[in-house]
Amino acid sequence: MQPTTVQAIHQTVRERVSRVIVGKEQVTDLAVIALLCGGHMLIDDVPGTGKTVLAKTFANALSLTFKRVQCVPDLLPSDLFGVNFFDMKQSEFRFLRGPVFTNILLADEINRAMPKTQSGLLECMEEHQVTVEGVSYPLEEPFMVLATQNPVETKGTFDLPEAQLDRFLIKTSMGYPSHEENVEILSRKLCPTPTDGDDGKVLDAALIGEARRELAAVYVHPDLLSYAAAICEETRNGKDVVLGASPRAMIALVRVAQGYAALEGRDFVLPDDIKRAVRPVLAHRILFHNSFFHRENLGEELLTSILEQVPVPSEQMDFSRR
Repeated sequence: MQPTTVQAIHQTVRERVSRVIVGKEQVTDLAVIALLCGGHMLIDDVPGTGKTVLAKTFANALSLTFKRVQCVPDLLPSDLFGVNFFDMKQSEFRFLRGPVFTNILLADEINRAMPKTQSGLLECMEEHQVTVEGVSYPLEEPFMVLATQNPVETKGTFDLPEAQLDRFLIKTSMGYPSHEENVEILSRKLCPTPTDGDDGKVLDAALIGEARRELAAVYVHPDLLSYAAAICEETRNGKDVVLGASPRAMIALVRVAQGYAALEGRDFVLPDDIKRAVRPVLAHRILFHNSFFHRENLGEELLTSILEQVPVPSEQMDFSRR
């Protein structure tokens, strides 16, 4: 069977990324889904795990423009968005575009930026536009923010507010490699093999638009919509929960489930697609009382309990029926 556009993009990106990053297929899958859903992804992990390299390789595989911003406390919103300057030759003001005008924006260590700069990204992420001195400028399409943060260091950092965390479709981590993957990393770095010379420009934005339409057309059975809604509702009733999954999170859950189905070439969602989407979509959106003193993975533990409690629609049903 001929692969769909979504599958073609997914396979190409996986192949390209695997040449550079060892053993991070799940993170690559989530990045593809986030892009095709029109969302953004936050990678929360310690330094040296390949977050920046993954973002650059991901953009290169898709032949998309890529810009990197190192977030620091003195980074101003104008450093991201651009400024109006007076052109002496033309005797007029001109808008000088900032790095946010790109397809893939890597906001490295986003939690080191001041809250004013962090909040300035909200319009970009939600509206896909920038407003400077009352004038709105549309961003390039597709547009995606790939942000990273270091969960270990707290000095000189500013926690992302819940409103901004909710703008990230997916939050994930790279994780440490296994022993076999560590050996492969050392082998590649210390005993490199000749590359094939391919520049990696294999896809274009037009294909991404087509893939987005395919993903949006993936059918979701009414019983699965009810299942997704029940999961999100239960996150608001957990012990010590201050803030559960919002309606935006509920929509994101279904969208990512559609993404998982599309990666496998299906035009309908299964219960397992929703289960796979639950943790990367919902865990970072749950806020607990005295969360500073709680374990970092408490949200994932709550979601595991919810998945065990909420009845799953029967696997015998025909979820492709419209």
